[in-house]
Amino acid sequence: MPTAIAIRHVAFEDIGTLAAPLAQRGFNLSYRDAAVDDLAAPETGDADLLVVLGGPIGAYESEPYPFLHDELRLIERRLAAEKPVLGICLGSQLMASALGARVYPGTGKEIGWAPLTLTEAGRASPLAPLDVGAPVLHWHGDTFDLPRGAVHLAATDRYRHQAFAWGRHGLALQFHLEVAAPGLERWYIGHAVEIATTRGLSVPVLRSESEHWAPLLAPLAAQCFAAWLDGLPSAQGEKSSPQRR
Repeated sequence: MPTAIAIRHVAFEDIGTLAAPLAQRGFNLSYRDAAVDDLAAPETGDADLLVVLGGPIGAYESEPYPFLHDELRLIERRLAAEKPVLGICLGSQLMASALGARVYPGTGKEIGWAPLTLTEAGRASPLAPLDVGAPVLHWHGDTFDLPRGAVHLAATDRYRHQAFAWGRHGLALQFHLEVAAPGLERWYIGHAVEIATTRGLSVPVLRSESEHWAPLLAPLAAQCFAAWLDGLPSAQGEKSSPQRR
């Protein structure tokens, strides 16, 4: 049975709708809490799939959050060894940092539902189902430079680098493709201060948008995740060298 380990930074941000495609492919899923679990444990590095989830800290804040050192080393080792890594929001920023790119505060918060613009490579990638213009959930204030050798997949008007591929075994998503409306109720509590202090944002607005868009996103997200999982290099040692821009 293949193993999938998800690194969680806050308890209420989980893999959401990614659970179904993993279960359909027989993955045994478990979580590791970044701040307290041993990220250097062999089973984490050796898992068939590593998913690095979001959280309200910066990838560059390793001084107040020293566990980020171990997390970055883990991601760097797995990508170098061509072991699958999926990064979501903070996870995508950590992937960019592990690949030598700069991660930094952006020009402001991008929170709420909005569509992506896929690049030509993005339209030929597992993200192709999103080319219909369906909004996804954005919830970030940081951004990153595109790592050298990564393939740029998606953008928004505010932040150009929304997704990239690293060979066939690395996928970084700045946005949240995995969310479902019921699970977001926990986000509204956990991120209450951020919501209250972000101009033009409120729980009722987010809830209304999520109740409308999340059910429409779910089948598209399932297609994206399934296509990426099914395109991973085989367990028989197939290579997946990073593509060049």
